[in-house]
Amino acid sequence: MEVKIGVQFAARELVLESTQSPAEVEEAVTTALGSETGVLTLTDEKGRRVIVPVAKLAYIEIAESAPRSVGFTAR
Repeated sequence: MEVKIGVQFAARELVLESTQSPAEVEEAVTTALGSETGVLTLTDEKGRRVIVPVAKLAYIEIAESAPRSVGFTAR
């Protein structure tokens, strides 16, 4: 699953592939928004962690990963 995180004052969004379900990611975001520490932590499919302060979040987009086509394909 692909997660895009918009961060305030950052030129590009953070994009990560996660093995978590959309419901798990949504729960992590909701928990982070309500926590005292105010930090969102997500782990990508390679085990790397992304930590973003909730105060700097602009948006979060949760989407299923689209299979990438290889070579020349007709659509």
